[in-house]
Amino acid sequence: MRSFRTCSASLRNATRSLQRAAPGRRLNSTWQSATLGASQWTASSKVVATTATAAATAALGLGYWQYKHASPRLQCESKVQIPINQQDQKTKYHNGVTSDSPMRLRMEQFIKEQQSEIVAALSAVDGKPFKVDAWERPQGGGGTSCILQDGNVFEKAGVNISIVYGKLPPAAVEKMRVDHKNIASPTGEPLDFFAAGLSMVLHPHNPHAPTVHLNYRYFETMNPDGSPQSWWFGGGTDLTPSYLFDEDAIHFHKTIKDACDKHDKAYFPKFKKWCDDYFFVKHRGEARGVGGIFFDDLDDKDPEQLFAFVQDCLKAFLPSYVPIVERRKDMPFTQAEKEWQQLRRGRYVEFNLVHDRGTSFGLNTPGARVESILMSLPLTARWQYMHEPAPGSKEERMVKVLKEPVEWV
Repeated sequence: MRSFRTCSASLRNATRSLQRAAPGRRLNSTWQSATLGASQWTASSKVVATTATAAATAALGLGYWQYKHASPRLQCESKVQIPINQQDQKTKYHNGVTSDSPMRLRMEQFIKEQQSEIVAALSAVDGKPFKVDAWERPQGGGGTSCILQDGNVFEKAGVNISIVYGKLPPAAVEKMRVDHKNIASPTGEPLDFFAAGLSMVLHPHNPHAPTVHLNYRYFETMNPDGSPQSWWFGGGTDLTPSYLFDEDAIHFHKTIKDACDKHDKAYFPKFKKWCDDYFFVKHRGEARGVGGIFFDDLDDKDPEQLFAFVQDCLKAFLPSYVPIVERRKDMPFTQAEKEWQQLRRGRYVEFNLVHDRGTSFGLNTPGARVESILMSLPLTARWQYMHEPAPGSKEERMVKVLKEPVEWV
């Protein structure tokens, strides 16, 4: 608004000079109409105000040509750039989200739809509703955290979406250039970015029912006009049992593999190994769970192809996990088995707080919502000094598999 007021004041001063130079003569009617129109806009009409100012400037040029008298030089400040998150809100309001919309808006819409579908399905399994907590981020964007604690089946379950608009400092831009050469900030200023993702972690009560994690996300850096400068997809899903049932691990991996194979048969083996390598608790020398898939910085194909791949992977979650938890949720268990589950959850906490890049990125992002980031942690966990499973026990077998990843399919 400051830019508009400064420009309008310059125009009024120029008008008075022209009138003094040519007394009794009227200025061009176009100029008068434009000046009147510009003076009536409010701060909420920045785009229209800028247009009116431009029209007035053009009319003044015509008046100068007509009268050929010296006038104060107009020095209007440059047009104020509307923040990209406001541009996107305007686009959604006027046009909705279609197949022609920017990818960031399509990803946002997709994860919102999937969150609703997943929460409804998990509520049906548990018998209790999720608490829905919508939030906004002052710097742009927001999200919805759907949380269930002390349910009938799930001790803690979280299905979150986050939509983040922000600015990357120059140091972060340079770091990202290692994997994305076209990221650049020509002026050395912070770079606009957008990130959208759906994250989910489910911790069942029953130690025979496995914990599961899922995250699919889209990230892009943007030019000042909102067009993508650089973009990529990332994500994956992995299973973390306390007690190993081979048939569960096979079913989980096969369902994911089927989704991957629809797009590229090289995806599953590549992303399975990436998962085994990434979800590794280095200071313990063991994996967090029995695997799944993981990928990041995926931008090597047409964005439409990669978006379709991510959609199929996310849609595969319910058929990959719900049959497993339905089989295990009512199995009898002992206090010793519950304590083993708590020890395994301690390892889960260690990985998330020490090694996980997503948790680290979230906690180090200004204005981030800490409660939503730490949603992944279990409600209860246990650390026991120098605990070793008994030789030949089910617990020992679980640890052996965690130390030596298995190809389940």
